[in-house]
Amino acid sequence: MNLATKERWRKRIVGFFRMVLLIGIAYVILLPLIHRLSTAFMGVEDLYDQSVRWIPRNPTFRNFRLMWEHMDYVRSFANSFFLATLTSVLQLLTCSMVGYGLARLEFPGSKVIFGLAVFTLVIPPQLIMVPSYLNFRFFDLLGILKNNPINLTGSYWPFVLLAITGTGFRCGLYIFIMRQFFKGMPRALEEAAYIDGAGLFTTFWRVMIPGAIPGLITTFLFSFVWQWNDYLYVTTFNSGGKFLPQSLEAAATKVAAAVNETDALASTSGFLDDHFYSLINNAGMVLVIVPLLILYILLQRYFVESVERTGIVG
Repeated sequence: MNLATKERWRKRIVGFFRMVLLIGIAYVILLPLIHRLSTAFMGVEDLYDQSVRWIPRNPTFRNFRLMWEHMDYVRSFANSFFLATLTSVLQLLTCSMVGYGLARLEFPGSKVIFGLAVFTLVIPPQLIMVPSYLNFRFFDLLGILKNNPINLTGSYWPFVLLAITGTGFRCGLYIFIMRQFFKGMPRALEEAAYIDGAGLFTTFWRVMIPGAIPGLITTFLFSFVWQWNDYLYVTTFNSGGKFLPQSLEAAATKVAAAVNETDALASTSGFLDDHFYSLINNAGMVLVIVPLLILYILLQRYFVESVERTGIVG
């Protein structure tokens, strides 16, 4: 066997193991989603059919109709979409400016600031939730309104203020992404802009930002997804609001109670109640996840490109 043949077989073997590894990773990632999608279409009768595993024998949209109604899906979707878009855009503006400053501007303490920004990723949000709530419940604007504090809870202001100050949920990660992206861009672009008479902010907005579109889209996606799925912050700062995570939690119980009153089959045993609860809960989760999947499908090319350029792993 000559050297060329050995090299060809080596590449085939490496490619085979790479394919097996990728299939295994995809299986682990997609299995929960496939399971939820499968059970979301199941009827109550499929729960006791031993031949049913993945494909329902009696597929139905009843679970989706019930969750759509009791989640008040249209209203909850609109509220969640507005909040996620608002915070994502504000965090994108703030974190891109901070990331650019840490990547291009040399000043005392810049590395310390960057280290502290990354360190915020390991701090559990529950650790600072109580002081954060008190800060917005009795907001005094750095002591200026000490005698007449403002209650900002129950509104979008806590999310806006956290976003524009770069202290929101996972902002340390967004700063890291943008810093790494700007750091990888050639300095010749900035130097050419400076020669043409552009200032620092003009260079940032007209030269650097257009070249950082993949990084911006990745940051927006991360921010949007985390805000879309967030339950802790929206419950703490806006418990009276109606967002998808809150609606999902409340709707499953409402649907189960409604069905128990009208459906004699569902009320025969508590065992059946638990299983039916899982069916409708999976249907609600699918309704929450589908918009994110559509968003990722539309923007996946930019997402993959940015991950490659920023060096994010894991």
